Amino acid sequence: MSDSLLNKVRIVLVNTSDCRNIGSAARAMKTMGLTELVLVDPIEMPNGQAQALAAGATDVLKNAKVVATLEEAIIDCGLVVGTSARSRTLPWPMLEPRGCGEKLITEAQEYPVALVFGRESSGLTNEELQLCHFHVQIPANPEYSSLNLAMAVQTLSYEVRTSFLAHQQQAFTLNEAEEYPVVDETERFYQHFEEALKATGFIVPSHPGLVMTKLRRLFNRARPDVKELKMMRGILASVERVAKASNADKNTD
Repeated sequence: MSDSLLNKVRIVLVNTSDCRNIGSAARAMKTMGLTELVLVDPIEMPNGQAQALAAGATDVLKNAKVVATLEEAIIDCGLVVGTSARSRTLPWPMLEPRGCGEKLITEAQEYPVALVFGRESSGLTNEELQLCHFHVQIPANPEYSSLNLAMAVQTLSYEVRTSFLAHQQQAFTLNEAEEYPVVDETERFYQHFEEALKATGFIVPSHPGLVMTKLRRLFNRARPDVKELKMMRGILASVERVAKASNADKNTD
């Protein structure tokens, strides 16, 4: 999974009134690796003030797409999540921010997805929210739940990135999954280990003691995978060669 997956997560700002909020939102996006910004009928187009607040994210502003309606912004998206600051009279499937990030990343593997933010003062209309498959609400302090647009974009973009990183790690783990040896391979390893220890004189054949029992317990606890077991067999072969050469030299003396 590469960063290109994040490019399929679209941030849509609807009817934004202050271009400075667009600049701040662009900065919030880029810090989380998101670059796809769509502006729906902005009241004030991004200008120098927006660029100043975007800081190093002016490329996100420059590449932002401007459309007239929300329908245009999401027409090719397979999943659309709308942000809502309050419960609406019409019940709608809701997501928590963490679940929102997970769902966006999961479905972004199939098609473009969109996270839609409404107007600074009134959010999204009921009609706009009904264009969304799910709604998401940030569980802010009910006594002071005032989040500005950039804060909301930052919070949910963070959840998207957290989910992206988790999926990336999961994919890496699956690709690098350990392959463990079968019993026959493990037994041949122990036999090889015992032979090498006898060759070095560490184990005396007439008095082997509990060395191999303790080594079995050690390696069972460590549970080496196939690659690690092969490496150990290579080390043992090297030890045997040195021990045999040393023994041969002693015999010729």
